[in-house]
This record gives sequence, C-alpha cells and structure tokens, in this order.
Amino acid sequence: MGLQTILQAFFVGAFGLAAIWFAVVVFRTSSMVRSAIALLFSQAAIGGMFLAMQAEFLGVLQIMMMATEMAIMAIFMVMYMMDPGGLSGMDMTHQKRLSQVAGVLGAFAALAVAFFVDWGPAAQAAEPAEQVRLLGIELLDRSMLIFETAGITILTAMVAATAVAVKGRRKEE
Repeated sequence: MGLQTILQAFFVGAFGLAAIWFAVVVFRTSSMVRSAIALLFSQAAIGGMFLAMQAEFLGVLQIMMMATEMAIMAIFMVMYMMDPGGLSGMDMTHQKRLSQVAGVLGAFAALAVAFFVDWGPAAQAAEPAEQVRLLGIELLDRSMLIFETAGITILTAMVAATAVAVKGRRKEE
C-alpha cells in the first residue's frame, strides 16, 4: 500500500469519526441552533469524506448544500421556535430507547454491508473520476427536473410561511 492510500484511508476514517461525533452532538444538546450547527459540521465531515475519496464534485456539492440548508434552518428556528437557544431545558428526543436500538441496528447493518458484501468486479473497474462523471450525468440529465421542481416548491413554501407569519403579527399589533 502506498502512502497516498494510507493517507486517504486515514482521512476517510477521521472525517467519518467526526461525522458520527457531530451527529451524536445533534441529539445531546437542548438548543435547536446548536443542533443545526452540529448537523452542519456532521454533513461537512461527510463532504470531507467525499473529498478524501477523490469524489470532488460530491464533496463540494455536499458542503455547499448543507451550509446553505443549515443556515436557512437555523434562521427559521430562531424566528419560529419558542426557545431556540434551549434555555428552558427542553428535551428534543422522543422515543429514546427505540431510536437508540434503531441506530445501533442501522450501524451494524451498514458495517455488514460494507465488509461482507461481494462488490464484484464492477466496483473495482470504475475509477473515482468515472463514477463521479456518471453520477453527474444522472443528476443533471433525467433527475434535473425533479430536483428543480423540489427546490422551487421548498422556496415557495418558505416564502409563504414567512408571509403568513408576518401578516399574523401585524394583525395582533
């Protein structure tokens, strides 16, 4: 194994552990804003994993999308939550035991798939650059209309929710 492969494995592992740690922090804090920031860091670490795996397009896309999404989410939480800072000690977790069991089972299932599935010659034959190119063609070809429609729908819903909230406040004053 060459030095590049060892460094690549190290950074994939380091970013993976960071993603898991920040994902745990999301549920350990009582502040919605801190949860949004921890989720941003977790998703950015996944973007770092993509970059370490030489999937530059996916890595940059992941980081850009999550930064925008989490910023918008934090703004809306501050606007609409009764206690976005978590000062009243609210508990943001529901069905704790079930979610813990589901998380552990999901982790073991993912590890089993990663280590025990025979990925075959197709996974070894495709270079990372070719995989990213084919994914880009898939996303920008037949799936583009779906993504654009979903984006416009979400933007319309955000604008409508803000307009309704502002209009309701003006009537109260």
